[in-house]
Order: sequence, then structure tokens, then C-alpha cells
Amino acid sequence: MIARRWIISGRVQGVGFRWFVVKCANDLGLKGWVRNEANGDVQAYAIGSEADLDRLAGHLHKGSPHSEVRTVDQQEGAVERVHSFEIR
Repeated sequence: MIARRWIISGRVQGVGFRWFVVKCANDLGLKGWVRNEANGDVQAYAIGSEADLDRLAGHLHKGSPHSEVRTVDQQEGAVERVHSFEIR
């Protein structure tokens, strides 16, 4: 298991983007979290296999139906203790 962190910018707040990320992550069996940032970005963190994290990254680049993703910055992360995928 590995961990990744993403910062997603664009029109990603107030458009159901976090719920979209939760659904995608749960469908992939990932654990982690997603949250809004004060500057209008969304940050996501997930733990799983490299293949499943790559799949989630693809969903993040595409975005939810009403979002407009401009950039997705991906970084490797330290594995945290999380038990589900949640909105923070």
C-alpha cells in the first residue's frame, strides 16, 4: 500500500466535487479523505495500490459533472492511519 496526495484547482468547490471523489474512492476500495481548502482548491489523500491510485487520479483529472478541473498536483505521501474514505 502506498499513499498519494493531490491538490486540485479550478471550479471544484460548491459543485459536488468532494462527494464525487468519495464515490470514486469507495468504488476503488481506497481509504483516505478529501477537503476544501481556503484558497478554493480541493485536497485529496488516499491509500491503496498504485493501480487504484492511478485510477483515482484519472477521475480527479476528469472531475465531477459540474466541476472544471484546471490542474491536479500529485505528490507521494506518508501512509496515515485512516479507516474509511471521508470528507473532512
